[in-house]
Amino acid sequence: MKKHTLKIKSDPHQILEVEKFIEDICDYYNLNDSYFGNIMVAVTEAVENAMIHGNHNDKEKYVTIQFDFSQKGIDFTIEDEGQGFDFDSIPDATDAEGNPEKKGTGIYLIRTLADEVRFLENGSKVRLVFNITSINKEVFINRKKHIEDYFKVKKNIFEKNN
Repeated sequence: MKKHTLKIKSDPHQILEVEKFIEDICDYYNLNDSYFGNIMVAVTEAVENAMIHGNHNDKEKYVTIQFDFSQKGIDFTIEDEGQGFDFDSIPDATDAEGNPEKKGTGIYLIRTLADEVRFLENGSKVRLVFNITSINKEVFINRKKHIEDYFKVKKNIFEKNN
C-alpha cells in the first residue's frame, strides 16, 4: 500500500502545511469533528516535538510525515533527523508534585488522543494510529481507489520536497 508523504523543514511556520495535510485527509474521509480534533492535535504535537526536541529547531533539518490508511483506520508516522530519546523515561505530565514543570505534556496528549502510539528508531520516529470505526471494508475499498486516483492527479499536494 502506497504511503503519502509530506516533508517539511523544522520551521514552526511549516505547521500550517501539516494542518492542511491533515485537513485534506479528514475532508476526503469525511471524518467527524471528534476524529479530526484528535488527529490534528496529536499529529501537530508530534511534529512540533520532532522539530523542537528531535531536530533542535535546526531549520536545515527535516520532519517527514507519512499518512497511510488501513481497514482499521488511519496511521501517521512522524520522523525527525535527531538521535531519538528514551521515551520510557518521560515524566508523568499529570503528576503535579513530582513533575512541577509538567514535562512530557506533549507525549501525554499524543498518547491520550491516538488509539495506538509506537516509538520507533530510538524515538526519532513515532507512529500514531487512529481507529476509525466508520470505515467498513466496502467503503474502505472504494475510498482507497478514489484517493489513489486523486493522488495520481494531485500528487504535489501531499508529496513535497523542500
